[in-house]
Amino acid sequence: MAVSGNTSSSTSSGVTLTSKTPIFGQKLYVIIAITITIVTIILIMIFCCIRRSLSTKRRRSRMRVKHSSGLFPLVSEQPIDNESVQKASKFGAFVNDNDRKQEIKPIIKVVENSDVGSNESGTSLSEGAASSSSASVENMSNLGWGKWYSLNEIEFATSCFAVENVIGEGGYGIVYRGVLRDGSVVAVKNLLNNKGQAEKEFKVEVEAIGKVRHKNLVGLIGFCVDGAKRLLVYEYIDNGNLEQWLHGDVGPTSPLTWDIRMKIAIGTAKGLAYLHEGLEPKVVHRDVKSSNILLDRKWNAKVSDFGLAKLLGPEKSYVTTRVMGTFGYVSPDYASTGMLNECSDVYSFGVLLMEIVTGRSPVDYSRAPGEMNLVDWFRGMVASRRGEELLDPKVSVPPPSRSLKRVLLVCLRCIDMDANKRPKMGQIVHMLEADDFPFRTESRPPRDTTTDSSGVDAASKLALVN
Repeated sequence: MAVSGNTSSSTSSGVTLTSKTPIFGQKLYVIIAITITIVTIILIMIFCCIRRSLSTKRRRSRMRVKHSSGLFPLVSEQPIDNESVQKASKFGAFVNDNDRKQEIKPIIKVVENSDVGSNESGTSLSEGAASSSSASVENMSNLGWGKWYSLNEIEFATSCFAVENVIGEGGYGIVYRGVLRDGSVVAVKNLLNNKGQAEKEFKVEVEAIGKVRHKNLVGLIGFCVDGAKRLLVYEYIDNGNLEQWLHGDVGPTSPLTWDIRMKIAIGTAKGLAYLHEGLEPKVVHRDVKSSNILLDRKWNAKVSDFGLAKLLGPEKSYVTTRVMGTFGYVSPDYASTGMLNECSDVYSFGVLLMEIVTGRSPVDYSRAPGEMNLVDWFRGMVASRRGEELLDPKVSVPPPSRSLKRVLLVCLRCIDMDANKRPKMGQIVHMLEADDFPFRTESRPPRDTTTDSSGVDAASKLALVN
């Protein structure tokens, strides 16, 4: 009777693991195994998506940059009628002294090639230096400077271009922090090959500034050529760029005191003066802006990113080219005519100097209509004798009135609508370093209380010197 009872109980207990199911006649344990596998795969996919999202947020948070709507390139790396607007933040470093500028000359391969659809009257590297990717490892290794790195070395240094090593990115490519096998820290710029732009920018930086050394210019250590890949290896600077310190979240009081700001301005001016006056042919940077000014731990300025640079020989007063640069920094004369020379850099530096003084972006659509454009607002404030109000409120200790006026006048001279009346970068260095006021201070009646022939408000100048 006991055996009969057990059998009855087993039969009434229901389906066992080995029982067949209506699903394709499969046994129950097979169906359970398949279900568990599918659920596991779905959970893994969800986990990967969440991890990727968190990694992206961490990478963006490291940049700490307030992206103003006015900081966009006037055009991208491609022709103006074909491309969308881009923004880039970059990096750099350099070491050398002006005393050696006569013995250190850049090795430049002059390429006679015009821009398509433009009248090129000078040597073009940015658009005309190279259009093919035929630069072999052998050719690049014969440049006679720096070091050629293999792709394996770069991948080792950057942990195979790991996301956590990204320190900057934009339309030009991505910048990684890397540690070489010898322990030295570098910044690696991986150029994006958009319509051959990587090859063009690579040649500009390698051929034009590869052998240039100056303490206020970005230091190019070496390069890597592997198939279509073009990578540039720079000295690593770990204190961010000027844009981050001016517009990032630094609290109510900026660590950039007036003296530090002037040190940065003077260092930038010295770097540009060396490009314009210490090299032959001279180099026009063409993209001077706060995100291209790198800072070391001692607040020394390093001008970086020469991907849009142009060379200007002694026999040329300008070069006609596509209009490129960053909206808000580009000089009106260059934007309207395409005629580029060092005066265009001077104008951009003037806007940068205003940015350093005021802490405002060149174009900021979040501000009132009369304050969106930094240049126009700046001129109006000076003309109204409100120059003291231009100082960044995050500067805790204001400078002497005489020092502030001197810098404001330098700004006005740099943005003179008549390009020929703008000072040279070497003169700007002397003006910023001068202890005495560099302009006449006697009162003179204005020829025009609105705007003089050069386009700079005459009343603005008088308001400063009187």
